[in-house]
Amino acid sequence: MRRALVILAALLVTACGGGTQPGAPAQGGSGLTKVNAGVIAIVDTAPIHLGKAKGFFTEQRIDLAITPVQGGAAAVSGAVSGQFQFAFANTTSLLTAKQQGLDVKVVANGVSSTGEQGKDFSAVLVKPDSPIRAVKDLAGRKISVNQLKNIGDTTVRASVRNAGGDPTGIEFVELPFPDAPAALQSGRVDAIWVVEPFVSQAISQGARPVAWNFADAAPDLTVAMYFTTGRTDADLTRRFTAAIRKSLEYADAHPDEVREVLKTYTKIAPDVIAKIYLPKWPAEVNKASVQTIADLAVADGVLKEKIDVSALVP
Repeated sequence: MRRALVILAALLVTACGGGTQPGAPAQGGSGLTKVNAGVIAIVDTAPIHLGKAKGFFTEQRIDLAITPVQGGAAAVSGAVSGQFQFAFANTTSLLTAKQQGLDVKVVANGVSSTGEQGKDFSAVLVKPDSPIRAVKDLAGRKISVNQLKNIGDTTVRASVRNAGGDPTGIEFVELPFPDAPAALQSGRVDAIWVVEPFVSQAISQGARPVAWNFADAAPDLTVAMYFTTGRTDADLTRRFTAAIRKSLEYADAHPDEVREVLKTYTKIAPDVIAKIYLPKWPAEVNKASVQTIADLAVADGVLKEKIDVSALVP
């Protein structure tokens, strides 16, 4: 992640060179504004796909193209360089970008924790016969995360700290989510942090949850957000924000339709889709939870200095 974000400043300089402003709306023959959004193809982003299918973006005169990206760093890079007018990234990636002086600003919530122990879309899991019986037992253990120095290790540390354990000795190992359950079974790591559908997948293979780290870190944690840059047309930003907010509200109220739309853009098996824990999709960002993550990231050395989140989330 650090390497990917370091190059963003150079991309910003490139994007500011001559030619058409990347944020300027392009009008299609239908009179709709063409918009390219950089979005990870995961459970978290179901609302934007559902909103497109429901016509919520067309209602706002937007012709929406959704381009899959690999993660938050790629989303930030694409938005800053002008490839995307809007994108989706997790809270820590956006805080890191803002601290680096990049021109990013949040327009809407992206996805939130349910806040419920045992019923969230993010968990820390161990083998069924593991000596790790409680959250504080994770202290000093080897735990997988999908990216080092990001929202995973920050929230796992918070879980251990809140349970009275010392998180300083935890060894985090970077592993893609799809590889984590096998690494746990083979004994390569003592515990894994994963999100859905890998939580349900690992539990079906016998893994046992010992921490629900998003729920532990902050009440109703805002995990990721939709964002743009200051160069995007103000009217277009207003219209996109209206459409994505309506999409979030609709998804939150229609979980069955969320499960159906997941079949259209992910490779998750239908039987797994039926069982996974869905996150929450409130339209509003929980700014207090974002500030909590920012402060935890500073304490953990992920961020260099304290950030006022109002600079990122208006």
